[in-house]
Amino acid sequence: MTVKIAPLWYEQLKDEFEKDYFKKLTEFIKDDIQNHTVYPPGKLIFNAFEKCSFDDAKVVIIGQDPYHGEGQANGLCFSVNDGIRFPPSLKNIFKEINSDLGKSIPESGNLERWASQGVLLLNATLTVRKKEAGSHQKKGWEEFTDAVITKVSEKKENVVFILWGAYAQKKGSIIDKEKHYVLESAHPSPFSADRGFFGNKHFSKTNEYLKKIGKEPIDW
Repeated sequence: MTVKIAPLWYEQLKDEFEKDYFKKLTEFIKDDIQNHTVYPPGKLIFNAFEKCSFDDAKVVIIGQDPYHGEGQANGLCFSVNDGIRFPPSLKNIFKEINSDLGKSIPESGNLERWASQGVLLLNATLTVRKKEAGSHQKKGWEEFTDAVITKVSEKKENVVFILWGAYAQKKGSIIDKEKHYVLESAHPSPFSADRGFFGNKHFSKTNEYLKKIGKEPIDW
């Protein structure tokens, strides 16, 4: 089975594409696209890997589902296309960056600018049906993205993993915390941001760590 994904990631993940779960997942998505609107568009499903190569990845942020509103999802967790109104979690992320680093709120919520600096913006589930949150969960994506996290954990060193909320923290249980720097807090959702997301200083902590190990900090 040929999957269009960035070459360096393909080398790491090619065994996954031949497994039964991934073949079933592919068939499920093909069928769903025939009968429903699915986000993000097909060419952006693996956008997180296109915009951040395996070799360059130095920070991983784990999300859950793509946004399920029209025109929002672009294949990067928490990110929206240019010109799209910020969803509440993204708005809170920018508020924390402003509080932590003093940076002004940007005009665009497109986080490709982070990805190009080595931030892998990985949703646990890479597709979703329009206006149906969680509709593509437990179809195989979680197994695939576990394999992604495992590869990064095993093959790389000194990666910053940012885990917001119980879901990401549970998924992050496969990370080798002896080799990597793991930051955890409440999720930026309005339902939980006041319970530990605001004030977590994850953006400055990430940059301090990157500088300490001799890597370029992220321009958040």
